[in-house]
Amino acid sequence: MKKGALIGSAAVLAVIAAAGVLYWRAESADSNLIRMYLDGGDAVPEAALSALDFNQNGKIDRTDLAKAKLNAVFSGKTALCPEYFSAELAKPLGRTAYHADTGTLWCSLSGSGIAFGFRGKECRLHLTADSAFVSGENGAARYAVYLNDELVTDAQLTEPEQTVIIPNSGSEDEYAWVRLVKLSESQNSALGIRSVGVFASKAAHGQYARDVFKPAAEKAHLIEFIGDSITCGYGVDGEYGRDQFKTANENVTKAYSYLTAQKLDADYSMVSYSGHGIISGYTANGNPVTNRLVPRFYQQVGHCSAVLEGRHKMQDDLWDFARQPDVIVINLGTNDSSYTLNDSAKQKDFAAAYAEFLKTVREKNPDAAIVCSLGMMGTTLCDAVDLAVADYTKATGDSNIRAMRFDMQEEADGYAVDWHPSAVTHEKAAEKLSEFIRGWLKW
Repeated sequence: MKKGALIGSAAVLAVIAAAGVLYWRAESADSNLIRMYLDGGDAVPEAALSALDFNQNGKIDRTDLAKAKLNAVFSGKTALCPEYFSAELAKPLGRTAYHADTGTLWCSLSGSGIAFGFRGKECRLHLTADSAFVSGENGAARYAVYLNDELVTDAQLTEPEQTVIIPNSGSEDEYAWVRLVKLSESQNSALGIRSVGVFASKAAHGQYARDVFKPAAEKAHLIEFIGDSITCGYGVDGEYGRDQFKTANENVTKAYSYLTAQKLDADYSMVSYSGHGIISGYTANGNPVTNRLVPRFYQQVGHCSAVLEGRHKMQDDLWDFARQPDVIVINLGTNDSSYTLNDSAKQKDFAAAYAEFLKTVREKNPDAAIVCSLGMMGTTLCDAVDLAVADYTKATGDSNIRAMRFDMQEEADGYAVDWHPSAVTHEKAAEKLSEFIRGWLKW
């Protein structure tokens, strides 16, 4: 799956948080860490210490500092000078959780990640895995890295630590723009970003302070997508009848959600979990699956079965709703229909619960336009969604909400894993949804 990826094992690096203006020094990251350790040591992770013992005498001392500084002496045309940044300082993509105690920005939801610009010869992303890395391509986090909107890395985090090296073929004096996007969904696995390293040649920058790093700019609009496997891009890189689902074939960048945001030139946030619903997750025996409900996790950053750094889970972190979306697209009901089937009483229960969830969504997002959509994998509950919207509007007087039906997927367009929408179907759905939003909101 790797495409032009340059990945290697990485020692844990301490985060040096800086707002963007940095001073270039003829010292390496190692010498900076040793100096911090000798000055008190609190900022240096225990896991990094063994890598700093250059003379292998079992302790970190001034001899190691001298050795580290010697290693940093510049020579030749390719010598690089490093600085490290906290990923917290980059523009977040979707919902992320920053853990200050470990200096790690955690990304679990589909499409989550960071975006930033750097000026230098290369950039290095230092990644850490959650406990799911041991499951390999079946469950480990899949991610993509883009440089100036070109895909440079498509890989999975199947090791505890990875470093992604991104060479800059352009001028060091101009910003190169990087995006890291998590392609797979939240409930299987998460990935952590420890730090972002920017390296530049001393010859180009000398000893002067310069602005080498800045977050990407926010777009004019933000769309939040609340959904299930369809919104995640479940199995879209696989084929129905041939492949089984694994995070290796899940790709949100081919899903209608991500594509709609692109068509509207908007920022996005996905809150989506495969097999989840409003009153029941997917069921094959007629009994409701009540532990797989999106409303249960809507106010968390995400939820994931894997463990972060041996003690956290994504559902431990509450989302702050600080940046408000302009539009919220809800695409839920496909899994509920496996429980309700054509039972009118169960369908009314679904509509009532849907209307209650709309109240929560509105409470957290008072000014957003809300689109309630359904239909790509079946129309069983489309009338119930219409009923939920009508009942909610009547009860609350809130008219900033509309229902929209997707076209049912067609055999001619192919199917992804487990009869899920293909890339062709997702593209058609994105076109319909983006036109609906343009027509309603005059974007």
